[in-house]
Amino acid sequence: MKSIDVIAAILLVIGGLNWALVGLFQFDLVAAIFGGVDTFLARLVYIVVGAAAVWQIAQFKAIQIRWSQTSMN
Repeated sequence: MKSIDVIAAILLVIGGLNWALVGLFQFDLVAAIFGGVDTFLARLVYIVVGAAAVWQIAQFKAIQIRWSQTSMN
């Protein structure tokens, strides 16, 4: 399960950086890469990043326990 946590964290960083670009420069990198905010691929990226956020929320306590056990070894 740890690998899915890392993938979710990476996706959240990508989403966070995209939102930073939107907030600072009104530039949506995902939309620019995939041809617009309404394209299938852009929407898929938004959905996957959102699913990663839901995963992190649902697994928050379990992730804390797993990571604290790993750091003790």
